[in-house]
Amino acid sequence: MPTARFQIGDTVMGRWPGSNLYYEVKVLSYDNKTRLYTVIYKDGTELELKESDITSLTVFKQGVTRSRSRSRSRSPGRPRRSRSRSPARTPRRSSSRTTDVHKEKLKEALEVRLTPVVRSLQFNVILDCVGIHSTNLMQYVGLNNFATNKKLKKSRIWSQSLQQSVFFLMFLLPVAVLALLILCGQKDASLQSFPLELPALESLWDCQVFGIVLLWLLFQAVLSLLPVGKLVEGMPLKNGKTLKYRINGFYALLLTAVAVGVAMYQEVDLSYIHAHFLQFYTSALLIVTLLSIYLFIRSRWASEDELAPGGNSGYIIYDFFMGRELNPRIKNFDIKFFCEMRPGLMGWVLINFVMLQAEMKHQNLENPSPAMLLVNIFQLLWVVDGFWHEEKLLTMMDIVYDGFGFMLTFGDLAFVPFTFTCQAYYLVSHPNELSAFWIITLIIMNGVGYYIFRKANSQKFAFRKNPSDPAVSHLKTIPTATGESLIVSGLWGWVRHPNYLGDIIMGLAWSLPCGFNHLIPYFYLIYLITLLVHRNARDEHQCRKKYGSAWDEYCKAVPFRIFPGIY
Repeated sequence: MPTARFQIGDTVMGRWPGSNLYYEVKVLSYDNKTRLYTVIYKDGTELELKESDITSLTVFKQGVTRSRSRSRSRSPGRPRRSRSRSPARTPRRSSSRTTDVHKEKLKEALEVRLTPVVRSLQFNVILDCVGIHSTNLMQYVGLNNFATNKKLKKSRIWSQSLQQSVFFLMFLLPVAVLALLILCGQKDASLQSFPLELPALESLWDCQVFGIVLLWLLFQAVLSLLPVGKLVEGMPLKNGKTLKYRINGFYALLLTAVAVGVAMYQEVDLSYIHAHFLQFYTSALLIVTLLSIYLFIRSRWASEDELAPGGNSGYIIYDFFMGRELNPRIKNFDIKFFCEMRPGLMGWVLINFVMLQAEMKHQNLENPSPAMLLVNIFQLLWVVDGFWHEEKLLTMMDIVYDGFGFMLTFGDLAFVPFTFTCQAYYLVSHPNELSAFWIITLIIMNGVGYYIFRKANSQKFAFRKNPSDPAVSHLKTIPTATGESLIVSGLWGWVRHPNYLGDIIMGLAWSLPCGFNHLIPYFYLIYLITLLVHRNARDEHQCRKKYGSAWDEYCKAVPFRIFPGIY
């Protein structure tokens, strides 16, 4: 068995794929089968490198020094020019400038700063809309001598505007969701009904509702701690260590369904949630705020290895929003992993079911309408699929890169359960009849979207895990300098992001049951398309940096990004 030349935790110089540039990296792991090292760059980017693309810091510095010496040395047989100068020649410039240039080049060779990768699943598109770019901020704060660097002095004004933008965003997002909920609940749900009539304050707050939300979170937390399901390891951290996670979300979903069934058997009026929907939202918003404050305070005592790459700028408002700590835990209870799916996605399914009950009550129906049934079934399928493949969440950027602050907390506990349910909430007050043709069409559309979404993701994860797997070994690929390969056949040879295409088709099938009278039920679809197009642009940029010329070859082989023949 081959032995690893470099050990886990070693700081070495790694060659950037497709170039001759070396950067300082830390070794995270070594695979004896593939003989590849997994390394992490200063910006948080993780790559697999061959041993030939890695060298120790000492050898690299010696090589740079020898290169400088050779460039200055002269051939022994070459005669030296006379030092005498013609009286007509102008005085020679001092060589100090040349020396400074050599020093600067050596400094750049020994330490090159990469653009940090700061990514989030839900709100990067919104950040870009208001001019907030995390990578620029991290470039500024990553440099030294902030007060003395003239270029960075100008960035103080920029950083102040960024903090103001983030502060504004923390108010804009909750208000925007509240406006959406008010519109969905109105008889006239058109955008022309602006300005909205603000609801009375008592309709926005109720202590009993707040207590119910707390009990819901506590119930889901207890279920997540049950010793059922497998225990798996997450991605390696900066220090090379891995955290363990209990994967029992699917079992928790089944137990939640049993609890809801028991509540209905006891004749608990679940339509109470619909009647107090705004109060449930404001209660969730208060919990988001309190939790974000707690997370920010506790992060002050977190070690360097426990901090996220993108939420430690030194600017309080920005760090509060992005989150400083990567994996905040209370003993074995991982707060971020819990919030990512459990309360929000299960709340999404529960709220949809509540809206189904409320529709029957408000519209005097013996059975729910076909439109409401389709919305419930389609979205339930998506949530069940998510919990069935819960382990794959550990490779997502939210878990691997992003800190846990207000942004993700608001997205997980407020944005997802109260905006992704807007179709069901809309149908309670705006019934829409569907013909048999539309019912069959929507079922086929959602089925096709789900097939593309699941097939593409399954191929991607199987290929990443084992390219020799019989299920994916037949796929054509393009090799890259990183040792990885890019799939150019099957669904991944059709478009570059077939999983995004499947998601969008399903989103359309979720919205069409609401009809065409108003734009509000299509909020999720518009949000999804905007988000995925933004993520595609971000992925394109990162992949071009990572794979170099191989990515250009891949783009020629697969010219369309998301929509075949269009984009």
